Amino acid sequence: MSDDSLGEDAFDDAGADAGNDDRDPVAVALGSDIKGLRKAQGLTLAELAERTGRSIGFLSQIERGLKKPSVGTLQSLGDALGLGIGWFMQGADVGEDPEERAVVVRGHQRRRISYTGLSSTDYLGMQDYLLSPDLNANHGLVLTTYAPGASTGDDLNGHEGEESGYVLSGTVVLELGERTYRLEAGDSFHFDSTIPHRYSNPGPGPASTVMALVPMALRYGHAHAGSDNSSEG
Repeated sequence: MSDDSLGEDAFDDAGADAGNDDRDPVAVALGSDIKGLRKAQGLTLAELAERTGRSIGFLSQIERGLKKPSVGTLQSLGDALGLGIGWFMQGADVGEDPEERAVVVRGHQRRRISYTGLSSTDYLGMQDYLLSPDLNANHGLVLTTYAPGASTGDDLNGHEGEESGYVLSGTVVLELGERTYRLEAGDSFHFDSTIPHRYSNPGPGPASTVMALVPMALRYGHAHAGSDNSSEG
């Protein structure tokens, strides 16, 4: 019986691998990133297998840290998930303490996220960075920086979940349904993300926020992870 003929549930439980001390920590970190990105984009293993031309079983072994994917496989996964191979290369940098990586994100290891197929949101004047260690939790923490005049786009957008945030610096305008809120440094907010909304920075200086997103669906459900891991602030 081939891997592809087995049910997906047979592959999606990493518990059986918990006691496997022989797994390479880099492979485990890569697998965790791939699984988190797949789930954050709402893809099943079967759908990812179809996109990459790999078997469900092979991809499951990669996600569980049992297989070390080749560069070619990582490129295929990156293409299938709409992101650059650089995201995985950052994730593979586990340093000397892989246990720390599951808990702590150092400033220089912060990974950038974008929400378009353009691989960055520079055209909007905003930049988002993942503050959480990975995308496997049911919520995520994101740092967003806004240049003067920047916004999340010209249209209001609603999506599943909830958002909570804190303005670190500058001024951020939150358009939420029929209401508009001007938020200054030190202000915080929370709302149901299904309400159409938009963020912008009226200027004249830069602004930044820290936000918690529940669930961790890369905010708009169709995001793409970029390869820029430069630290901000």
